[in-house]
Amino acid sequence: MSLDIQCEQLSDSRWTELLPLVHQYQVVRLNDCGLSEARCRDLSSALQANPALTELSLRTNDLGDSGVRLVLQGLQSPTCKIRTLSLQNCGLTAAGCEVLSGVLRSLPTLRELHLSDNPFGDTGLQLLCEGLLDPQCHLEKLQLEYCRLTAASGDALAAVLRAKPDFKELVVSNNDLGEAGVRVLCRGLKEAACQLETLKMENCGITSASCRDLCDAIAKAALQELDLGSNKLGNAGLAVLCPGLLLPSCRLRTLWLWECDITSEGCRELCGLIRAKQSLKELSVASNDLGDEGARLLCESLLEPSCHLESLWVKACNLTAACCPYFRSVLAQNRSLLELQISDNKLGDTGVCELCEGLSQPGTVLRVLWLGDCDVTDNGCSSLASALQANHSLRVLELSNNCMGDPGIQQLIESVRQPGCALEKLVLYDIYWTQEMEEQLQALEEARPSLRIIS
Repeated sequence: MSLDIQCEQLSDSRWTELLPLVHQYQVVRLNDCGLSEARCRDLSSALQANPALTELSLRTNDLGDSGVRLVLQGLQSPTCKIRTLSLQNCGLTAAGCEVLSGVLRSLPTLRELHLSDNPFGDTGLQLLCEGLLDPQCHLEKLQLEYCRLTAASGDALAAVLRAKPDFKELVVSNNDLGEAGVRVLCRGLKEAACQLETLKMENCGITSASCRDLCDAIAKAALQELDLGSNKLGNAGLAVLCPGLLLPSCRLRTLWLWECDITSEGCRELCGLIRAKQSLKELSVASNDLGDEGARLLCESLLEPSCHLESLWVKACNLTAACCPYFRSVLAQNRSLLELQISDNKLGDTGVCELCEGLSQPGTVLRVLWLGDCDVTDNGCSSLASALQANHSLRVLELSNNCMGDPGIQQLIESVRQPGCALEKLVLYDIYWTQEMEEQLQALEEARPSLRIIS
């Protein structure tokens, strides 16, 4: 059973009503509820009385170090079995980390700790890692986004990776680790006792020079998910990184390389990866200037029988209608690709018509198609409407921020009404229609309970 309250400023009477539930539920989430230090005292007592608790989330409450201290006191009962603790955006500083470090030694059941968006910095992280290194701590997943960490935190994190065989997930995105911090962290990963499965390092100041360190670490790790988005890897960095990803020991499933300064030249490296790495299921190269030539190269790889990619994100990649015949072939022939995110590219009605021809072929398998901000007008909606009648796999269609009006929406409605249409979600943010069309959309949702129209 779970108590899940979000974005609600709790009155005294509401708080009095909820407290008895905190005593008994396995999962307690009180996110963005305006909790004060005084309420943390109440919460501490309630937590001590709840031996069934396995998850506690207090995200986005201004608890501060004193409030966090009270909450942690409530978790120090000998019967406590908590496995997941989230204190994201709770005003935790280095002083609070010292208390948390001590508590980690007495919570042997804790497996996940979410501390993102707290300004404790390198000093707090070093204190925290002292607790993580205790033999009684068996943490597996640690999230540390936006914690004001620098290269100085690399040694402490590397020590944890070396010492803790249970460790599986580390998230340090949006911290200024820089080349020096990444080098030390990768050295720890290379010498790790653990088999790390997920490493997220978005916007960490990684450069092409860091990719050699990453490549060496990947060769040793058991990574299934690697997120390097918003780092200046460039084509040169990708050329260094990909050989590590191609090693037989690498079983990567998810690779995020959005906004990494990759061009069509870098796509050649990615094509080798897509063809050879059958474990790879999700790839994002969004917000890179791939252009139509880069799209052509990717599509050639997607047509190879050895490709098992299921999700491709090429949002905001400077694509035009000229690349859509290649994607048409992929949609018609590929039997593994389930999601295509191609939003924020100037495809226009001509490009969308090409995609729809692919979607209309027998045996297509795509389930999710993102076409937001692609310059689609009412004419493009005509092609989409025809495709929706012919296609039996598509479940989600996203068309936000396009140029269609009532005539285009009407055509979509007529197709979605048909019994053979399998669509379950139609997303239409930032599109404007009349009140009459609004009533038709509402009537369509009522007539088809399985369909959600989001606008």
